[in-house]
Amino acid sequence: MKITLLKGSFSAKDLQDIITQMIHAKINYHEKKIADDDAEETIKMREKRIIMLQKDLYELREALSETQKLVNAEAEINITIPVDAEKV
Repeated sequence: MKITLLKGSFSAKDLQDIITQMIHAKINYHEKKIADDDAEETIKMREKRIIMLQKDLYELREALSETQKLVNAEAEINITIPVDAEKV
């Protein structure tokens, strides 16, 4: 299954807004999971992921701040649902 989230040309501001909201949703997801989890290893993994997402967002903002042109962007989620061997 494929879900297309982005496909097309966007102004730098619009693309930054869209990606910022998507990244913030993912950060919020990890923060909620951290609050619900007490496994130190899992918490550290989620904290590292949050830092990576924040870094990626910063780099995107820096790159987009340098252009006034339309920016092409595509984002697709590919989902593979495992086949249950018992039902086959």
